[in-house]
Amino acid sequence: MGSSVRRLLLLGGTAEARRLAGRLSDLPAAEVVYSLAGRVRAPALPADARVRVRSGGFGGRGGLTDYLRSAGIAAVIDATHPFAAAITASAFASCAATGVPLLVVRRPGWVAAEGDRWRRVASPTAAARALAGLGERVFLATGGSGAAAFAGLERHWFLLRSVEPPPPPLPARIEILLDRGPFTVAGETALLRRHRVDVVVTKDSGGDLTAAKLTAARELGLPVVVVDRPPLPAGAAVVADPAAALAWLARLPQPFASDHRSTTATSTTKRTSLPAAQ
Repeated sequence: MGSSVRRLLLLGGTAEARRLAGRLSDLPAAEVVYSLAGRVRAPALPADARVRVRSGGFGGRGGLTDYLRSAGIAAVIDATHPFAAAITASAFASCAATGVPLLVVRRPGWVAAEGDRWRRVASPTAAARALAGLGERVFLATGGSGAAAFAGLERHWFLLRSVEPPPPPLPARIEILLDRGPFTVAGETALLRRHRVDVVVTKDSGGDLTAAKLTAARELGLPVVVVDRPPLPAGAAVVADPAAALAWLARLPQPFASDHRSTTATSTTKRTSLPAAQ
């Protein structure tokens, strides 16, 4: 790695992270490491070939702290899913321990529109309790990791949509649909009608990829139980989009923007020398 090239860790797994990866690679003083948790068998990856992708956990906060030091990470951008609270907490603690600057990129949450019948709750467990009286046929759009909270509901039937097969425990009456967005309003409307859904349950993920179900539910007059996002660590720096993340990088005491474009080739040839995942 050239002396003027600095290594940046991008915690990814979202559409925003993939877009940001390409824009970061355009910075001639940045070498981008795009990190995935490794839970999805065929994850969507950044299109830019200059981005080095690593997959798998760091081994908890201690492992991430060690990685930041051994890999010479100069800054961390957390653009993980809004519900990936564990990795965000680890990143915050590890960056505090090492003095590495951290930025969290979080797309805005969804906002109810006229005609929506939303009920906001604090957790999947609270969402399971909120189903009482809303109907027995449930479209569970929380992803596989959120299904366990509904396992004890024997009177309800669930249509669970997930990218990966969900782990147990699961509700007794369940149909699993493996699919990945983006989804359309027409497709979501047809899905809800075909399965005679009474109520939709979703996490407040935000963004456009999976928002169509909310419009479909509104047009069909269905109630929606929305699980609120977990809080971010107190004091975390947060922006809403890739453009704001680039502006944050430019304001660092040692910004990543540089005119030394000759360092790009040096950075590319040495990416394979990064330490292995912890």
